[in-house]
Formats: sequence, structure tokens, C-alpha cells
Amino acid sequence: MSGMVYLIGAGPGAVDLLTVRAARLLAEAEVVFHDALVPEEILRLCANAELIAVGKRHGRHSAAQHFINKRLAEAARTHQKVVRLKGGDPMLFGRAQEEIDYLKAEGIAVKVVPGVTAASAASALLGISLTRRGVSRSVAFATPRAGEGEERSAWARAAAAADTAALYMAAHDAVAVRDELLRHGVRPETPLAIVESASLPAEKVTYGRLSEIHKLVAGVTGGPVLLLLGEVFAQEAAGALRKPRSATKTL
Repeated sequence: MSGMVYLIGAGPGAVDLLTVRAARLLAEAEVVFHDALVPEEILRLCANAELIAVGKRHGRHSAAQHFINKRLAEAARTHQKVVRLKGGDPMLFGRAQEEIDYLKAEGIAVKVVPGVTAASAASALLGISLTRRGVSRSVAFATPRAGEGEERSAWARAAAAADTAALYMAAHDAVAVRDELLRHGVRPETPLAIVESASLPAEKVTYGRLSEIHKLVAGVTGGPVLLLLGEVFAQEAAGALRKPRSATKTL
């Protein structure tokens, strides 16, 4: 008989943005496999659990997905409550489906606990809705990141077709991202917001235009970054003029 594996979203980082269900399960968990970006304050909620870091960060050594899958299954065979704690929402760029499919194939029950994704946290921080009547009726969540051996996706086509685009894991390749968007018809003057560490004390917002992205990302300090594009940010981008304007707020 095996236990249950819970795929839990840690949200953007602020501990009080966790769902009530997530906080309860973290307190009850026996083993927690957590991402690199999960803050210490959230990990302290796992008072009775063995903590195992399996996070992935760009340009750094990280645990292979097949290894994580195997460890989750092994833990579930000896414990009743096993948690896979992921930044943001597990079902959005969290590779949750690979873990769900593997565990189900092994006969292990899985439940998902959603979390606040970065785009929602960034929208709240900015005080700017990603949708707006007469301006934005569609939002695309996309990432240019592709795993080794994977085919290139149509992320730029999706971002270009939407009124507002939220680009995950894109800051490290900002120039290539800009060039790909331009090739798909996105205007160079498209308003851009760069949000770093949304909901955390070090949160930072920089406004500008797509054409300036190589300058704007120079101020990124190492936290998780989201790129937001669209006319909903036009007023703030215009206020930044030619010199990027940064602002720090709290939720």
C-alpha cells in the first residue's frame, strides 16, 4: 500500500499567498521535495517533514526529472503524505504532467493543490489588470525555454496573437526573445513590464518598450523574472520615457 503524493503550488514566494489547503498539507507532510525558488519562510511550515531539494535553476546543476519521479514514487511507498512543492502553480510550466503520469503508472495516487502563478502576482503588484475592456481580451502564458532534445515551440506566435503576453523564464535570453517576437510582427514600441521577485521584499518593477529589453534586463538581480507585454501597460511605459523607471511596491 502506498501513500499520497501532493503536487503543491508554493505561489510567487510570499508565505501568506499560500492556499489554506497548501499550508495544512505542508504541516502534515512527512517528506517534501521542493524547488530551488521556494523561500525558507515557506519551508519552515514543513515542521515534521524531511526536506529534499530538487530544484532547477537556469545555468546551474539540477536534479534530472526522471530522478525526481523515481524519488517521489519511492517516498510514497514508505510514507503516507509526500509533497512535491513547486514555485508558482504546479500546472503551469511546472512539469507536473510528467510527475503525474509517472506516479499513476506506478499505481500511486496524486492530488494537485494549485498556487498563485507569477503572472497573477505580478498583475496584483502592478495594479494593472492583464485584461481590460476595449484593450485586452486575451492573455497568453508562454515560455521560450525548451528542454534538451525538445522541438522548438510556437511560443512567439502565441504571444504575438494575444493582446497581453506573460513570458516565463525568458529574461536570460531577452535579446533572442525580442528578435523572435519582432519576427512574428510584435511592434518594437510595444509596452513592456519586467517584474522581478513579485510578492517578496526584493520585488522590483521596470517599465519600458520591447525594443529596450536588452537595457531593461540589465537591472535584474537574480530573482525570478516575468516579462509582461501589451497595451495594458502603455501608460506606465510612456511615463518611463527613454530612461527606464523602476518602482518597488508591496501587495
